[in-house]
Amino acid sequence: MSHEIITNPFAGVEAHPGTGHYGVYDYGAHVYAWQPQGRPVLWMSAKSMYESGQPLRGGVPVAFPWFGMGAQGSLKPVHGFARLYPWNRYYVDDTLDRNGRLVVEYQLDRTKIEHQPNFPHAFMVMLRVIFTPDYLQIGLKVNNAGDEPFTFEEALHTYIAVGDVRHVSVEGLEGKPYLERAGGASVANCVQDGVVQITAETDRIYRHHGTVVLDDPTWGRKLHISKEGSANTVVWNPWTAKAEAMPDFGNDEWMGMICIEAANVLDNAITLAPGETHLMRQRLSLVGLQPTL
Repeated sequence: MSHEIITNPFAGVEAHPGTGHYGVYDYGAHVYAWQPQGRPVLWMSAKSMYESGQPLRGGVPVAFPWFGMGAQGSLKPVHGFARLYPWNRYYVDDTLDRNGRLVVEYQLDRTKIEHQPNFPHAFMVMLRVIFTPDYLQIGLKVNNAGDEPFTFEEALHTYIAVGDVRHVSVEGLEGKPYLERAGGASVANCVQDGVVQITAETDRIYRHHGTVVLDDPTWGRKLHISKEGSANTVVWNPWTAKAEAMPDFGNDEWMGMICIEAANVLDNAITLAPGETHLMRQRLSLVGLQPTL
């Protein structure tokens, strides 16, 4: 058992340990599969556009150096440029035969992209993904390689597969303040009452540093989602009308996914002095999973 280098639809690294599936594309350093066994944990849309210059719908897109259209609401492309360029894959560590573990590392800097007038700074972004039978961990490290401070937003825009989003609950956000952005009209100073349940379009940015638990009774599983270096947790589901309006999202696919994202956005954006580095990590692990290889 070992990983393989794939070329279609994009170059990347893929592995099939036992009944599992790991996968990451060089394009956007985009993790598209973590399936330790049984059902996939990450969700990918059947309508995703596998075209250069277009974002991938599902998996774990990297939002950098702004989230959405930025704090000003006018920046393009949506969620920044990092997910729209091939990253440099510079390290692969394969111990799949021994312990089912695969590590892939990427980097991106401004020499690899077109000029970005909305972010004309010298930067180095590194992504380290660790696939194991027990957890998926993604670390995003940003370094200021220039002579002036800069400020950026970031998110690991994680799409999680669920049996039926109308029946899931998200524990760990009780009492946390959030900004509700569903429907295009932002409502600030909301406070979470009880567990999060999805009953309509949901687009929330929580002030939250800790761990959440996604309870999926339809599939009979729970997912622990922990993080570090992140002041915000984003919860998103487009529901019916928004899903139908997106060309890269199937009309009924909203029922099978939920986004739970580690992020630093809006007034929690990160400012780095020259030479400084910031690291944000997110880890997904299935509760009670007994790995088999």
